[in-house]
Amino acid sequence: MSVNIYSEEHEIFRDTFRKYVQNEIVPHLEEWEENKEVPRSAWKKMGEQGYLCPWVDEEYGGSGVGFEYSVIIMEEISRVRADGFQVGLHSDIIAPYIDSFGTEEQKRKWLPGSCSGDIVLAVAMTEPDTGSDLQAVRTRAVRDGDDYIINGSKTFISNGYNCDLAVVVCKTDPDAVPRHKGISLIAVEADTPGFVKNRKLKKMGMHAADTAELTFEDCRVPRENILGEEGMGFIYLMKKLQQERLCTCIQVQAAIEAMIELTIPYAKERKAFGQSISSFQHNSFKIVEMATEVEIGRTFMMDLIADHIAGKDIVKKVSMAKWWLGELANRVAYDCVQLHGGYGFMDEYAISRWYRDIRACSIYAGTSEIMKVIIAKMMDL
Repeated sequence: MSVNIYSEEHEIFRDTFRKYVQNEIVPHLEEWEENKEVPRSAWKKMGEQGYLCPWVDEEYGGSGVGFEYSVIIMEEISRVRADGFQVGLHSDIIAPYIDSFGTEEQKRKWLPGSCSGDIVLAVAMTEPDTGSDLQAVRTRAVRDGDDYIINGSKTFISNGYNCDLAVVVCKTDPDAVPRHKGISLIAVEADTPGFVKNRKLKKMGMHAADTAELTFEDCRVPRENILGEEGMGFIYLMKKLQQERLCTCIQVQAAIEAMIELTIPYAKERKAFGQSISSFQHNSFKIVEMATEVEIGRTFMMDLIADHIAGKDIVKKVSMAKWWLGELANRVAYDCVQLHGGYGFMDEYAISRWYRDIRACSIYAGTSEIMKVIIAKMMDL
């Protein structure tokens, strides 16, 4: 039995937020996917209800509640296949950089808007020639008096096209040894001259996410926009990757559960050769295998959430969960499409859209292969 981190108050919140999702998100998903972005009005509505960055202290515009509320928000959004609305990324991956490493002035400047939906956040890590190896970034930030001048390109940036503030991973000392000591995090506001948002990228799935290429061309940013200390950017990234990967696990687990919940009734109702699809031994065994693995995933994930809330180091275990759940999600999507037969290949059926969306989960936030590299190092292999 998995750990229960929820109180009655949490469950009341879940019921309320689930209704909000059904009323304010689900009816608009198709439009958002066609437009390749979530409109600003949707961010504002989320902010008005207190659903963005709920953990932020009240003095900075948040509700000051526990991480459990973020978990519920991410789960409920994922259950309806709305992960293109990058709320978890905004609230629980990027905003914590500002909260943990920002100055008092920076927090008062950017956190209230992040909570209200007036500021949409992005983090610019990946470059055209640099993915998992963040130490190899080429985007340069050169000191010029009281400013930094940034030059470089970023790609695959979620929220990139509509962001108001981007946390940019830069090289401030390209000659630093070891390499990671030359990396810094600099917050760049969208209206800064030289910050260019290029095209929205066409993707296999997650079409509602405005994933973009960003270019910095002699982009002059005040020195006070650096987050924390110069040269400490890589360390800050490593400190926050535990929660980033846990957020991914939360979203993926909810997606796996939703796909199975969608498929089992269909397999029971669909007939072939005079009997339900689910009654064929091969199919029933496949459903049993998936149901078992989803229970294992839920138990593992809930334990990780409880340990994370308790302040424990879960880097190794969350890396295990990230690769395993990502691969499981892809297997479940494949098998659920197969159980739907020809209809599973039709775009009007939700499982077809799940199949295309879920492929990304074993790539972003660290590929399955990189997770295994991390785990192997921690096991001294």
